[in-house]
Amino acid sequence: MHVLLTNDDGIHAPGLWALHQAFSVRHQVTVVAPDRERSAVGHGITLHQPIRFKKTRVNGGMTGFAVNGTPADCIKLGLAELLKTPPRLVVSGINPGANVGINVNYSGTVAAAKEAAMAGIPAMAVSIVAPGDRHVADVARFVETLSIKLMERGLAPGTFLNVNFPDLPMSDIRGVRWSRQGNGKFAQRFEKRKDPRDRTYYWQGADSQTVYDQPDIDGAAIGERYISITPIKCDMTDYEALRELALWDPADPM
Repeated sequence: MHVLLTNDDGIHAPGLWALHQAFSVRHQVTVVAPDRERSAVGHGITLHQPIRFKKTRVNGGMTGFAVNGTPADCIKLGLAELLKTPPRLVVSGINPGANVGINVNYSGTVAAAKEAAMAGIPAMAVSIVAPGDRHVADVARFVETLSIKLMERGLAPGTFLNVNFPDLPMSDIRGVRWSRQGNGKFAQRFEKRKDPRDRTYYWQGADSQTVYDQPDIDGAAIGERYISITPIKCDMTDYEALRELALWDPADPM
């Protein structure tokens, strides 16, 4: 099958090319990725400057399209202009750092998979807990196998998979846990500094949540040495609230 690969860490990221190596054995693979790191850009798209691409040779001769935009831009441009035929699957990653809980709202990795799902293409976002690339080859091989099952069984339209791995060799992972997105709050912080001209500036950060009270939460799964797989819907409507609101009289909100 034809697989489109992308990420938010840039076209030279090791995790992207680990996926390419794993998928290209049995599949046709096209890479359309940002030309530089675009982490934490969420689902932003480029509207106020030109979008350009450059065919780039990477990793000993393999080629891909490097785009001067966001991960969502890469999917949009790839589907509309760069690919001669639509892919059957989009895989975004492998991101160094987990995308669980509220992080999925900020993640460019997740946004690329969501953009593909919005276009009607099955998709996965793939991340591993820790930075570095020591386990990406194993992760990529697992993802390729998972993709075959995904294509056999299918997903509901507008749904994609968010897959997160512990920072462990596959032999130490306990299995797979189907999980739900956590919604616990992270401790936000800003480090205040002064530049050489005595002007104040800030570095933003957050402390990751490490304690979970329910085992079916995505972060709890990877903390317990499981691969977390969470189905995520593009439709963000709260249908339970919608049913309750339908009972209101809009003319008399009190």
